[in-house]
Amino acid sequence: MPSSLPRPIAEPPVRRLTPGDLVACADLCEDRGWPRDEHRWRLLLAAGTGYGVDDPGGKGLMASCVVTTYGPRLNALGMLLVAERYARQGVARHLMNRVIAECGSIPISLYATAAGQPLYEQLGFSVVGRSQRITGFFRPTGESLDGVTVRPATAEDLHAMVRLDSDVFGADRTHLLARLPAYADHIRVARAEGELIGYAAAWPSERTHVVGPLIARDTATAQALVASLAEATDLPLRADIDARHTEVLDWFEKCGLRLGSATTVMKLGTSDLPGLPGDWTRRYAPLTVATG
Repeated sequence: MPSSLPRPIAEPPVRRLTPGDLVACADLCEDRGWPRDEHRWRLLLAAGTGYGVDDPGGKGLMASCVVTTYGPRLNALGMLLVAERYARQGVARHLMNRVIAECGSIPISLYATAAGQPLYEQLGFSVVGRSQRITGFFRPTGESLDGVTVRPATAEDLHAMVRLDSDVFGADRTHLLARLPAYADHIRVARAEGELIGYAAAWPSERTHVVGPLIARDTATAQALVASLAEATDLPLRADIDARHTEVLDWFEKCGLRLGSATTVMKLGTSDLPGLPGDWTRRYAPLTVATG
């Protein structure tokens, strides 16, 4: 009896994705059991460069990924997906090799699942950190957060947010943050003594609000920002927190959220820093986490 499985293709053509591929990208997520997240795809395809492999059988995309460039110091790779019917046939490796070649000498960072990490290690990526997912309905603890003023962000806050973000992230993300007001349902800024000391956003994803980015001077500021965002929604929260921020993770659990899956932060490429650029002590959660 002939096999119904598709025949592997040694080197399928890789092309650039466009906004017209939005539904096909969402279909690919659904095929792998991920949320469709057309909202997130719309942002990534606008702010980054998408790469795709068409299914030779005409069934949408065989594979995808997106690279978001932050100047000469860093590229961020996400949404690496291969359709289930083409899994374990070398498609992901082929696509990654193409993307790595396109990035040239600029380092690449990504968040790897346990399933994807062995491939990235074979391609030369090294471990530089860990991210912990936490989800659930937020219940305030009643802790006092004196000295920190949190309010909804306005258009006048954008320049200060970009300056703070560039300092903390270690690269200019203006092209991404400029799209944040249209992407997020809620944005909060924190100030102390007239200075912007943090900001955070919550954006929709499959009946949850995802907290990210979360940039804060210290733990108390991060807590105040999250508490303010939680007041604005009736949906459960989700966040991917740098695992080194143990105080914030413990606080989330006290507020009713539970620990979920963890991902490994990885990096490829030489640079003047062993890890990612910027100041991790003020970087609590990224804008979006999605890789394979």
